[in-house]
Amino acid sequence: MTEQLKTEGKFTYAEAGEGPAIIVLHGLMGALSNFGATFNHFSSNGYKVLIPELPLYSLPLIKTNVKNLSSFLKDFMDFKGIDNAILLGNSLGGHIGLYFTKHYQDKVSALVLTGSSGLYEKAMGDSFPKRGNYEFIEEKTKDVFYDPAIATKELVDDVFKIVNDRNSVIRTLAIAKSAIRHNMANDLPDMKQPTCLIWGKQDSVTPPKVAEDFHKLLPDSDLFWIDKCGHAAMMERPEEFNSVLSKWLTDRNI
Repeated sequence: MTEQLKTEGKFTYAEAGEGPAIIVLHGLMGALSNFGATFNHFSSNGYKVLIPELPLYSLPLIKTNVKNLSSFLKDFMDFKGIDNAILLGNSLGGHIGLYFTKHYQDKVSALVLTGSSGLYEKAMGDSFPKRGNYEFIEEKTKDVFYDPAIATKELVDDVFKIVNDRNSVIRTLAIAKSAIRHNMANDLPDMKQPTCLIWGKQDSVTPPKVAEDFHKLLPDSDLFWIDKCGHAAMMERPEEFNSVLSKWLTDRNI
């Protein structure tokens, strides 16, 4: 997907297709390419799909939090002239989408959450990130998936690079603390948008109980399970993820 990236002003993003806008929000250590199959599928089937590169490691430290990442999304939508969008987020991306929805309800036609934070943040552990320990980072990266083979050397190398860069580590921890502060439990009942929850049954980062709590608290949500799947369903089971979401969008006439 890197060949499709364009940079305009402060925004770097991928964009393709025509139709209702789907804005994809990646996670804390998630590359835009994690959504490659989703990007290609929906941009070829009646939607304009945009994936902005979130400024996780480039904002001033004091502004590195869920609130300002949500403001960045608002700025991106304004820049692209998008008044209304479907927000699709994984992990931290889902949390940013929820925070944005809390403040800009009229700009969100629907939410799609997969392995989203916002209700429960699993601690990274006292020893993480372990700088310099490649085997440990490899193990932690593989734990994100049901099938450890999804954690390719390229992916592990990317995570290893992040946790061995002091700037990135400081901001990673700042965002993690911000996610805990911005718990969305009290806000979810006020979010009336149709919401599609697609969850890996074997998600160890945001376990199934988290999906069930989202489903209970969001007034207009549907919950779908993908078996033999961990924290990143759109990456580990892309065909099933796209099939579930396509049918949901059709059934909901979105």
